[in-house]
Amino acid sequence: MTDDLKKAISEHRAILFAGAGVSAALGAPTWGQLIDHIGEELGFEPAVFQSLSTNYLTLAEYYRLERGTIGPLRSWMDRNWNFDDDKIKGSKIHRLIVELGFQKIYTTNYDSNIERAFELFGKPVKKIVDVRDFVSVGQDDHQVIKLHGDFESDDSIVLTETDYFGRLSFESPLDIRLRADLLASPVLFIGYSLSDINVRMLLHRLWETWDSTLHQAHKPRCYIFLPRPNPIEERVLEQWGVKTLVGEDPDPRASLEQFLSDLL
Repeated sequence: MTDDLKKAISEHRAILFAGAGVSAALGAPTWGQLIDHIGEELGFEPAVFQSLSTNYLTLAEYYRLERGTIGPLRSWMDRNWNFDDDKIKGSKIHRLIVELGFQKIYTTNYDSNIERAFELFGKPVKKIVDVRDFVSVGQDDHQVIKLHGDFESDDSIVLTETDYFGRLSFESPLDIRLRADLLASPVLFIGYSLSDINVRMLLHRLWETWDSTLHQAHKPRCYIFLPRPNPIEERVLEQWGVKTLVGEDPDPRASLEQFLSDLL
């Protein structure tokens, strides 16, 4: 299974889709820690705040309603999700992502750690946050396409329930570009929790698009890396034509590092 993926990567045909697990490898806060901080800013005990809703997006929505803006929260996230150059250069995962040479990397992360890794290792890179950024992409540039926004623009960030409902339509210019890319190229998802509804919806829609044609046999392969076995998720994803690649180390970071090393 990985032979086909390795071939696609070596031929620069494969697309990487990087999630929160990539940033977590640097020590970035989890969503739970973000929600604890939101609760503290609003004067709640963290445990009490989290008990008010099982949906983190609803709690983030409440913050914006109460404060009128996510500006102060975005500043805290910027400070805690972006890391200094030495930390990024010392991240084996980020170094391997650069060395694997993906031309296009889609990410739902807000931070700039991936694009900064390319810069630190001397690879030309272009960050794409909205459609106008595509115009200035150079032929040799690696592209880091920020589907959920970037800390440099409050308006671009997808954080609250309303933001996510808007994203589920998959009709923005970046989504149209994403759909076109995924119809033509193999894709590898890393760093994702399969509870992420955006990823599940995307995988389902991709399968649905091909299933409605007479050309399913030509569908580019879709892979997702799981740091540990999950037979239920593997079976569900299999019906959508998604190949699961399972790690062997109980530590998620070490498991991802080993997987990327094997690909290289």
